[in-house]
Amino acid sequence: MASNINTLQDQIIQDFAQFSTWEQKYKYLIKLGKDMPSMNDVDKTDELKVKGCQSQVWLKASMDGDGGVQLQGDSDAVIVRGLVALLIQVYSHQTPKDILATSPYFIEKIELAQHLSASRTNGLNSMIKQIKYYAQAFSLLNRA
Repeated sequence: MASNINTLQDQIIQDFAQFSTWEQKYKYLIKLGKDMPSMNDVDKTDELKVKGCQSQVWLKASMDGDGGVQLQGDSDAVIVRGLVALLIQVYSHQTPKDILATSPYFIEKIELAQHLSASRTNGLNSMIKQIKYYAQAFSLLNRA
């Protein structure tokens, strides 16, 4: 199983604390997006598209062998792709129960929402909702 979700969030907070300006933080966010593996084009379907995002964002979830949720994502916008990378870093390989129980407090701690446009903040919230939706679905499937 992957690291604890809160440990991962604390690491993101530490990573962003290295930078003194938001220009540096945006560059780091863009780098995270560039470093994230791309989704296969065949997976970029309307069914996997996140509703409520101004940019195109796709999120795919499956269960891994350890009972964790495996997440993949992509976006056609560089900063949004970085946001996807952050969410995957926190939530991928976590159990559905842990995903549902943990809020992404790193967003507030690094003051991300205050430095995104309203539409990007809405899109970020839509991505989080989609990840929680997947976790809920896997949680229900595991009970069946």
